[in-house]
Amino acid sequence: MSNNTLSQPALQDVHIVASDLDGTLLLPDHTLGTFTKQTLKKLHQKGMTFIFATGRHHIDVESFRTSAGIPAYMITSNGARVHSPDNELLYSKNLPEDVIQPIVDIIKQDPTHRIHIYRSNDWLTDKEDLKLSKHHQESGFNYSLFDTDNAPTEDIAKLFFTHTDHDHLAAYEQQLKEQFGDRISIAFSTPWCLEMMAPNVSKGDALLAVANKLGKELKNCISFGDGMNDVEMLAAAHKGLIMGTAHDKVMKALPDNDIIGSSLDEAVAHYLEDHLL
Repeated sequence: MSNNTLSQPALQDVHIVASDLDGTLLLPDHTLGTFTKQTLKKLHQKGMTFIFATGRHHIDVESFRTSAGIPAYMITSNGARVHSPDNELLYSKNLPEDVIQPIVDIIKQDPTHRIHIYRSNDWLTDKEDLKLSKHHQESGFNYSLFDTDNAPTEDIAKLFFTHTDHDHLAAYEQQLKEQFGDRISIAFSTPWCLEMMAPNVSKGDALLAVANKLGKELKNCISFGDGMNDVEMLAAAHKGLIMGTAHDKVMKALPDNDIIGSSLDEAVAHYLEDHLL
C-alpha cells in the first residue's frame, strides 16, 4: 500500500507524529503559530507522541518544545542527535574526526560560502552575519566564530555550508560524495544549504530509533516535511505528507506521497485537526 492510498481507518492507529520545522511546522517568521500550538496540545492530550524532526541544533529546538507546552521528542542535526522529552540523549552519531578539516579546506576556498558546525552544545560559523538571528529569535541560540584553518573535530553532529545558488552547491555535493564516499551522509536541508553528517545518519533512521524506544512501529507514524533531508523520514513513516512549497526534488523522490498546503497556512496543524483530532 502506498503512502498516497492510506485509508482513513489506518490513521486512527497513529501513535507518533513527526514534523520538520522550517518550511513545515513553523510560520515563515520561524515561530510556532497559535493554532499549531493548540493542535499539538490536543495531540498530547489524546496520548500521541510528537517529534520535532529538524536540521536545527537541539538547544535551538528546546525553545519550540517549551513554546508548544508538550513533552516532545527531538530529532536534531538531521538525525545525528535524539533527545527524550526529559532531555536524555538517546542517540548520538558524530562526523568522523578526520574528515572535518579536509571538508572545511575544500569549502573555504570559495569566500562566498558560509560554513557552519554543530557541536553538542555549540553552533560555530566562520563569518559574522546578524541576519542569521532572525531564524533563532524564539530560542535566542546564537553562533560563535571558528578558525577555518583549525576547525574543531570532536563531538561534531554536523557540518554544513550555504550559498545563494543551488546549482553551485549541487556541484560541491557531487565533489564531496566522490571524495568521501560512504564516510559521510550528505543532504540538502534547503536548496541553499548542504549538510554533512556521519554515515547512515538521517531523520528516517532517528525516527526508527524513537519508535523502538516507544515500543511502536513506523506503521503507527505519520510525518511531515519539505526538504531533501526529510525524504528518508517521509518514506519511513506509514504516511509521509509533503508540503506544497517543497523543492521539486522532494516531489520527484516521493511521487506517490500526498501533498498538503504551506507553513504560512499552518497546513500541518490543519491536517492533524482534520484527520486525527
